[in-house]
Amino acid sequence: MKQKISNNIQIKNKRATFDYELLETFTAGIVLTGTEIKSIRLGKASLVDTFCLIEKGELWVKNMYIAEYFYGTYNNHAARRDRKLLLTKKELRKIESESKNSGFTIAPTRMFINDKGLAKVVIAIAKGKKEYDKRDSIRERDDRREMDRAFKR
Repeated sequence: MKQKISNNIQIKNKRATFDYELLETFTAGIVLTGTEIKSIRLGKASLVDTFCLIEKGELWVKNMYIAEYFYGTYNNHAARRDRKLLLTKKELRKIESESKNSGFTIAPTRMFINDKGLAKVVIAIAKGKKEYDKRDSIRERDDRREMDRAFKR
């Protein structure tokens, strides 16, 4: 009997939501080796300074940090290697056409493990924010925090 895997691994890229206005999101599979998935299940990964590129019709995530697995021997992986993302051809064409526009980029926002135990990455077509947009985001966050404090009293 197969047991249901209970994972609540949620690795977020908070910087992406601050620096970019996220327009459309896609959930992509990710090609990993054995020791990489074990490190992700332990929560030893980061999406800081991570970005995506389309090369030869394939989507790649660059600079994603996945810590080396503690029990991995000579089979261990490189911590910041390029990893391929898996999407349908229709989604890849849409992402490629959108990202060619000036000011748009592909930003990974979240990594999680689904019910089947597979690692997934949520990527977004994003547009860079201006400095005044970032100040507005900070102001909204502070206002929301103040309202929560007042409501709890």
